[in-house]
Amino acid sequence: MIALLLPAILAPAAVLAASFAGSSLLLPALASVAVYPVMAHLVSVGRPGRAVLATLLWAASLSASIIALAARDPGRAGALVIHGPAYRDEMFSFIRSGMGPESDPRRYIPQHLVHLLGFAALSALSGSLLGIAMGAVLIGFMSYYVGALAAAGGAPWTALLLGWPPYAIIRVVGYVVLGVALSRPILGRLLGRPIPFPRRKRFYIAALVLLLTDLSLKWMLAPFWSAILRPCLGQP
Repeated sequence: MIALLLPAILAPAAVLAASFAGSSLLLPALASVAVYPVMAHLVSVGRPGRAVLATLLWAASLSASIIALAARDPGRAGALVIHGPAYRDEMFSFIRSGMGPESDPRRYIPQHLVHLLGFAALSALSGSLLGIAMGAVLIGFMSYYVGALAAAGGAPWTALLLGWPPYAIIRVVGYVVLGVALSRPILGRLLGRPIPFPRRKRFYIAALVLLLTDLSLKWMLAPFWSAILRPCLGQP
Protein backbone atom coordinates (compact mmCIF):
# COMPACT_ATOMS: atom_id res chain seq x y z
CA MET A 1 0.00 0.00 0.00
CA ILE A 2 2.82 2.44 0.86
CA ALA A 3 4.44 1.77 -2.54
CA LEU A 4 1.18 2.58 -4.29
CA LEU A 5 0.76 5.89 -2.46
CA LEU A 6 4.38 7.06 -2.32
CA PRO A 7 4.51 8.58 -5.85
CA ALA A 8 1.27 10.47 -5.20
CA ILE A 9 2.73 11.81 -1.95
CA LEU A 10 5.99 12.86 -3.60
CA ALA A 11 4.43 14.55 -6.65
CA PRO A 12 3.38 17.75 -4.79
CA ALA A 13 6.87 17.94 -3.29
CA ALA A 14 8.34 17.78 -6.79
CA VAL A 15 6.12 20.66 -7.92
CA LEU A 16 7.00 22.69 -4.84
CA ALA A 17 10.75 22.11 -5.23
CA ALA A 18 10.69 23.01 -8.93
CA SER A 19 8.65 26.10 -8.13
CA PHE A 20 11.18 27.31 -5.56
CA ALA A 21 14.01 26.62 -8.00
CA GLY A 22 12.14 28.36 -10.81
CA SER A 23 13.20 25.72 -13.33
CA SER A 24 10.86 24.41 -16.02
CA LEU A 25 13.19 21.49 -16.77
CA LEU A 26 13.37 20.50 -13.12
CA LEU A 27 9.62 19.90 -12.87
CA PRO A 28 9.37 16.88 -15.22
CA ALA A 29 12.70 15.58 -13.91
CA LEU A 30 11.64 15.63 -10.27
CA ALA A 31 8.15 14.39 -11.13
CA SER A 32 9.68 11.40 -12.93
CA VAL A 33 11.95 10.62 -9.99
CA ALA A 34 8.89 10.65 -7.75
CA VAL A 35 7.23 7.74 -9.57
CA TYR A 36 9.72 5.81 -11.68
CA PRO A 37 11.49 3.76 -8.96
CA VAL A 38 8.15 2.52 -7.63
CA MET A 39 6.76 1.76 -11.08
CA ALA A 40 9.92 -0.06 -12.14
CA HIS A 41 10.01 -2.07 -8.92
CA LEU A 42 6.40 -3.17 -9.26
CA VAL A 43 6.97 -4.21 -12.88
CA SER A 44 10.16 -6.07 -11.97
CA VAL A 45 8.36 -8.19 -9.35
CA GLY A 46 5.53 -9.06 -11.71
CA ARG A 47 2.90 -6.61 -10.46
CA PRO A 48 2.12 -4.54 -13.57
CA GLY A 49 -1.44 -3.83 -12.47
CA ARG A 50 -0.16 -2.23 -9.29
CA ALA A 51 2.40 -0.32 -11.35
CA VAL A 52 -0.44 1.12 -13.44
CA LEU A 53 -2.38 2.08 -10.32
CA ALA A 54 0.62 3.73 -8.63
CA THR A 55 1.39 5.70 -11.79
CA LEU A 56 -2.22 6.84 -12.20
CA LEU A 57 -2.32 8.05 -8.59
CA TRP A 58 0.92 9.92 -9.26
CA ALA A 59 -0.53 11.50 -12.40
CA ALA A 60 -3.64 12.63 -10.54
CA SER A 61 -1.58 14.10 -7.69
CA LEU A 62 0.84 15.83 -10.09
CA SER A 63 -2.06 17.33 -12.02
CA ALA A 64 -3.84 18.53 -8.88
CA SER A 65 -0.64 20.15 -7.60
CA ILE A 66 -0.01 22.04 -10.84
CA ILE A 67 -3.67 23.07 -11.07
CA ALA A 68 -3.53 24.44 -7.53
CA LEU A 69 -0.35 26.41 -8.26
CA ALA A 70 -1.71 27.79 -11.54
CA ALA A 71 -5.06 28.74 -10.02
CA ARG A 72 -3.29 30.67 -7.26
CA ASP A 73 -0.52 32.25 -9.33
CA PRO A 74 -0.85 31.74 -13.11
CA GLY A 75 2.17 33.89 -13.89
CA ARG A 76 4.54 31.98 -11.63
CA ALA A 77 3.19 28.62 -12.78
CA GLY A 78 3.40 29.68 -16.41
CA ALA A 79 7.14 30.22 -16.07
CA LEU A 80 7.46 26.76 -14.55
CA VAL A 81 5.41 24.60 -16.92
CA ILE A 82 6.85 23.77 -20.33
CA HIS A 83 4.44 24.86 -23.11
CA GLY A 84 1.94 25.93 -20.43
CA PRO A 85 1.11 29.51 -21.55
CA ALA A 86 0.99 28.55 -25.24
CA TYR A 87 -1.39 25.67 -24.55
CA ARG A 88 -3.51 27.89 -22.29
CA ASP A 89 -3.87 30.46 -25.07
CA GLU A 90 -4.81 27.75 -27.58
CA MET A 91 -7.44 26.28 -25.27
CA PHE A 92 -8.87 29.66 -24.25
CA SER A 93 -9.29 30.52 -27.94
CA PHE A 94 -11.04 27.17 -28.48
CA ILE A 95 -13.37 27.77 -25.53
CA ARG A 96 -14.30 31.24 -26.77
CA SER A 97 -14.92 30.26 -30.39
CA GLY A 98 -15.50 26.50 -30.43
CA MET A 99 -12.92 26.27 -33.20
CA GLY A 100 -9.28 25.23 -33.32
CA PRO A 101 -7.10 22.12 -33.19
CA GLU A 102 -9.08 20.72 -30.25
CA SER A 103 -12.19 20.26 -32.39
CA ASP A 104 -10.60 19.54 -35.79
CA PRO A 105 -9.72 15.83 -36.32
CA ARG A 106 -7.53 16.73 -39.28
CA ARG A 107 -5.31 18.66 -36.88
CA TYR A 108 -5.49 16.77 -33.60
CA ILE A 109 -5.21 13.21 -34.97
CA PRO A 110 -1.73 13.81 -36.51
CA GLN A 111 -0.67 15.57 -33.31
CA HIS A 112 -1.89 12.66 -31.18
CA LEU A 113 -0.03 10.20 -33.41
CA VAL A 114 3.21 12.16 -33.09
CA HIS A 115 2.83 12.24 -29.30
CA LEU A 116 2.01 8.54 -29.19
CA LEU A 117 4.92 7.48 -31.38
CA GLY A 118 7.29 9.68 -29.42
CA PHE A 119 6.04 8.31 -26.12
CA ALA A 120 6.24 4.70 -27.31
CA ALA A 121 9.77 5.13 -28.67
CA LEU A 122 11.03 6.87 -25.54
CA SER A 123 9.41 4.26 -23.31
CA ALA A 124 10.74 1.29 -25.27
CA LEU A 125 14.28 2.68 -25.32
CA SER A 126 14.46 3.68 -21.66
CA GLY A 127 12.34 1.20 -19.74
CA SER A 128 9.67 3.95 -19.72
CA LEU A 129 11.79 6.45 -17.77
CA LEU A 130 11.81 8.97 -20.62
CA GLY A 131 8.21 8.12 -21.42
CA ILE A 132 7.24 9.14 -17.90
CA ALA A 133 9.21 12.37 -18.28
CA MET A 134 7.31 13.12 -21.49
CA GLY A 135 4.07 12.25 -19.73
CA ALA A 136 4.95 14.70 -16.95
CA VAL A 137 5.36 17.44 -19.56
CA LEU A 138 2.00 16.62 -21.16
CA ILE A 139 0.23 16.47 -17.80
CA GLY A 140 1.98 19.69 -16.84
CA PHE A 141 0.71 21.93 -19.61
CA MET A 142 -2.77 20.41 -19.57
CA SER A 143 -3.01 20.97 -15.81
CA TYR A 144 -1.62 24.49 -16.11
CA TYR A 145 -4.39 25.37 -18.55
CA VAL A 146 -7.03 24.02 -16.13
CA GLY A 147 -5.60 26.05 -13.25
CA ALA A 148 -5.42 29.17 -15.41
CA LEU A 149 -9.04 28.59 -16.46
CA ALA A 150 -10.05 28.45 -12.79
CA ALA A 151 -8.08 31.63 -12.14
CA ALA A 152 -10.00 33.42 -14.91
CA GLY A 153 -12.79 33.71 -12.34
CA GLY A 154 -15.88 33.13 -14.45
CA ALA A 155 -16.83 29.74 -13.06
CA PRO A 156 -13.85 28.31 -11.14
CA TRP A 157 -15.58 25.15 -9.93
CA THR A 158 -16.66 24.30 -13.47
CA ALA A 159 -13.07 24.77 -14.58
CA LEU A 160 -11.72 22.57 -11.81
CA LEU A 161 -14.27 19.80 -12.32
CA LEU A 162 -14.56 19.83 -16.11
CA GLY A 163 -11.38 21.48 -17.37
CA TRP A 164 -9.94 18.01 -17.92
CA PRO A 165 -12.39 16.56 -20.47
CA PRO A 166 -13.18 12.84 -20.17
CA TYR A 167 -11.38 11.92 -23.38
CA ALA A 168 -8.14 13.49 -22.14
CA ILE A 169 -8.38 11.52 -18.89
CA ILE A 170 -8.86 8.32 -20.89
CA ARG A 171 -5.79 9.23 -22.95
CA VAL A 172 -3.67 9.52 -19.81
CA VAL A 173 -4.84 6.08 -18.65
CA GLY A 174 -3.99 4.64 -22.07
CA TYR A 175 -0.49 6.12 -21.97
CA VAL A 176 0.12 4.76 -18.47
CA VAL A 177 -0.99 1.24 -19.43
CA LEU A 178 1.19 1.35 -22.56
CA GLY A 179 4.17 2.76 -20.67
CA VAL A 180 4.04 0.03 -18.04
CA ALA A 181 3.89 -2.66 -20.74
CA LEU A 182 6.79 -1.14 -22.70
CA SER A 183 9.01 -0.89 -19.62
CA ARG A 184 9.44 -4.67 -19.30
CA PRO A 185 12.09 -5.47 -21.99
CA ILE A 186 14.68 -2.90 -20.87
CA LEU A 187 14.06 -3.55 -17.18
CA GLY A 188 14.56 -7.27 -17.81
CA ARG A 189 17.89 -6.61 -19.52
CA LEU A 190 19.05 -4.35 -16.72
CA LEU A 191 18.13 -6.94 -14.11
CA GLY A 192 19.59 -9.79 -16.16
CA ARG A 193 16.54 -11.97 -15.78
CA PRO A 194 13.11 -12.41 -17.35
CA ILE A 195 10.39 -10.34 -15.74
CA PRO A 196 7.03 -12.03 -15.23
CA PHE A 197 4.28 -10.02 -16.87
CA PRO A 198 0.88 -11.71 -16.57
CA ARG A 199 -1.52 -11.06 -19.47
CA ARG A 200 0.97 -8.80 -21.28
CA LYS A 201 -1.03 -8.79 -24.51
CA ARG A 202 -4.07 -7.54 -22.63
CA PHE A 203 -2.14 -4.44 -21.61
CA TYR A 204 -1.37 -3.57 -25.22
CA ILE A 205 -4.96 -4.26 -26.26
CA ALA A 206 -6.29 -2.17 -23.36
CA ALA A 207 -3.97 0.71 -24.28
CA LEU A 208 -5.12 0.57 -27.92
CA VAL A 209 -8.79 0.51 -26.93
CA LEU A 210 -8.33 3.43 -24.54
CA LEU A 211 -6.48 5.56 -27.08
CA LEU A 212 -9.05 4.83 -29.80
CA THR A 213 -11.81 5.68 -27.32
CA ASP A 214 -10.05 8.96 -26.64
CA LEU A 215 -10.13 9.87 -30.34
CA SER A 216 -13.76 8.80 -30.72
CA LEU A 217 -14.98 10.72 -27.67
CA LYS A 218 -12.97 13.78 -28.64
CA TRP A 219 -14.57 13.77 -32.07
CA MET A 220 -18.03 13.56 -30.48
CA LEU A 221 -17.60 15.78 -27.42
CA ALA A 222 -15.00 18.44 -28.19
CA PRO A 223 -17.36 20.67 -30.22
CA PHE A 224 -19.69 20.83 -27.20
CA TRP A 225 -17.00 21.06 -24.51
CA SER A 226 -16.13 24.61 -25.42
CA ALA A 227 -19.74 25.65 -24.70
CA ILE A 228 -19.64 23.86 -21.34
CA LEU A 229 -16.45 25.71 -20.35
CA ARG A 230 -17.29 29.10 -21.86
CA PRO A 231 -18.77 30.50 -18.61
CA CYS A 232 -15.34 29.96 -17.04
CA LEU A 233 -14.13 32.86 -19.17
CA GLY A 234 -17.11 35.02 -18.23
CA GLN A 235 -18.97 34.35 -21.47
CA PRO A 236 -22.55 33.05 -21.75
